[in-house]
Amino acid sequence: MKILFHGSHTEVSVPLAKAGRCNLDFGQGFYLTSIRKQAENWAAIIASRKGRNVTGKVSVFQFNDEQAIADGVRIKCFDSYDIEWLNYVVDCRRGMDISSEFDAVEGGVANDNVIDTVEDYEKGIITAEQALGQLRYKEVNHQLCILNQAVIDKYLNFIECITIQSKEDS
Repeated sequence: MKILFHGSHTEVSVPLAKAGRCNLDFGQGFYLTSIRKQAENWAAIIASRKGRNVTGKVSVFQFNDEQAIADGVRIKCFDSYDIEWLNYVVDCRRGMDISSEFDAVEGGVANDNVIDTVEDYEKGIITAEQALGQLRYKEVNHQLCILNQAVIDKYLNFIECITIQSKEDS
């Protein structure tokens, strides 16, 4: 069992796999992280984009990954920023539907620390070797994208929602 977090401007107690945007790192799905602070930061960013009186929310879930794997759920895990991860993220961001090979994808986030490198590689400004050289020293954050609604319904259980204090309230 894993405890996972989802940052937003609203409580998400009943997640939907296809409610999110297309062309994200691992495709269109429901994104979570095992790093609470990462979810809190994302919730704060989203809330600030929504308006002054909007607070961030972190929905907390329990994911029965052991049972999911035992039941044959196809989970692709990227352990590092490597060429396979880089090409997968670029393909997904370009809108290729390669995510249908898996029910869930887990790995590093193409966040502010690495997105410039990913975009430079995608545009052909740098080679894969140069990109991987730059990514080698980046700390790998964590994300799990559940692409299949049946996986959400069967293996992901909502626990609680935590309201994030805004900077003004601190």
